[in-house]
Amino acid sequence: MKRTANLFVVALLAGGITLGTYKLFFEKETIKYVAGENDASFVTTSNLTTSPRGAGINDVDFTIAAEKTVNAVVHVKNMTIVERNPVAQFFYGSEATQQPQVGTGSGVIISPDGYIVTNNHVIASASKLEVTLNNNKSYEAEVVGADANSDIALLKINVENLPYLAFGDSDNAKIGEWVLAVGNPFNLTSTVTAGIVSAKARSLAVARNQSFIQTDAAVNPGNSGGALVNTNGDLIGINTAITSQTGSYVGYSFAVPSNIAKKVVDDLLEFGNVQKGILGVNTLPANSKIAIEQGIDEIQGVYIAGIAEDSGAQDAGLQESDIIKQIDNVKVTKFSELTGYLSAKRPGDEVEVTIDRRGEKMIIPVILKKNQTVDVPIMNFRVQNLSKKDKKQYKLDDGVKIIAVPQQYVNYDLVGKVIIKVDDEDVNDIEDAKDVFSKISRYGKTSITLMDKDGERERLIFQ
Repeated sequence: MKRTANLFVVALLAGGITLGTYKLFFEKETIKYVAGENDASFVTTSNLTTSPRGAGINDVDFTIAAEKTVNAVVHVKNMTIVERNPVAQFFYGSEATQQPQVGTGSGVIISPDGYIVTNNHVIASASKLEVTLNNNKSYEAEVVGADANSDIALLKINVENLPYLAFGDSDNAKIGEWVLAVGNPFNLTSTVTAGIVSAKARSLAVARNQSFIQTDAAVNPGNSGGALVNTNGDLIGINTAITSQTGSYVGYSFAVPSNIAKKVVDDLLEFGNVQKGILGVNTLPANSKIAIEQGIDEIQGVYIAGIAEDSGAQDAGLQESDIIKQIDNVKVTKFSELTGYLSAKRPGDEVEVTIDRRGEKMIIPVILKKNQTVDVPIMNFRVQNLSKKDKKQYKLDDGVKIIAVPQQYVNYDLVGKVIIKVDDEDVNDIEDAKDVFSKISRYGKTSITLMDKDGERERLIFQ
């Protein structure tokens, strides 16, 4: 018994010595700070659960969207006849040779009776159009209408019971959302690529009112006019453009939002042309020298730099220096967001414009009006319909006023004069101007009759 007690005491002492040695020589001092009620943390960590949609690409199912889409995307073949050496024919009487050219792209069937949406640049100048379905059956197509500004065209083939895609709501597309780009390029039938929405309301040219959906889904030239769909298979855009020095995909592709494409299609079917509702405001690019000098380069919204005459904005009382913050329920931080929303509206539609006027928030209803300005074909003059003030000043009821000209015509002193006739055709408004200027030959003579503010007529001949 005594022996057992001695062994216990020795073991206890050995354990104590071992523990003490470890504490003294090996264990590092640990200091733990506990935040009190008034303590502030410099770093915030998140314990939020993973998104219900999944954390990665393996959690997203693209198969349903692909199955819905591939049979509704078609191949479009554009056959044109190009004249070679027309200048030699004009000056020397030699015969111009005709050579066929073939361009290709994609299109999207939007109704079971054969209406197809594609890009205007896919079908431009076509003498014949052929559409090939995903089952390799081919049909001749006719152009119902086209709009160069939005780069949307509407075709029709005489076939029934076709698979088709319905337009989705592109306003609901979210940055970071998975999308599929589906095309039908030459000799490949359907192709499907995946990516995300990289940006919305993207503009590629300062002078044009563009509002694209940008994605990183691979889109190459043969895919132009194809479908951009979300993972539900909803059509949210028509693939249109890429930015690349090589002409091939390098990571950026752009689609016309479905809300704009649908509105263009509806207008072409109902009116034969696009009915564009205009707010009637001018703005300054945020990075322009004037904007920086005025300290408006960092504002969140659209700065109104000018109000167009006889516009909805003027009638509603919008003013210069107002800052547009929202239109209806859509927040506006840049001009392309404003024009993108308005592109889905028609003349006569009413919108609620939320503005900041010298620090005061105001909501002003504005009735959109028809566009009063256009760039005419061939010569690219920018002209506008005569306002009430113009009609009184020039003593005219009809005509279009020149408000801007390309650089090559600057020395002709044309700005501010009214076009009355082109060759022997009267010009009453901007629709007439578009029509008569489109008939001008690049190699012939053109006579333009003008009226100045003093009531004097002059006739200019361009050749």
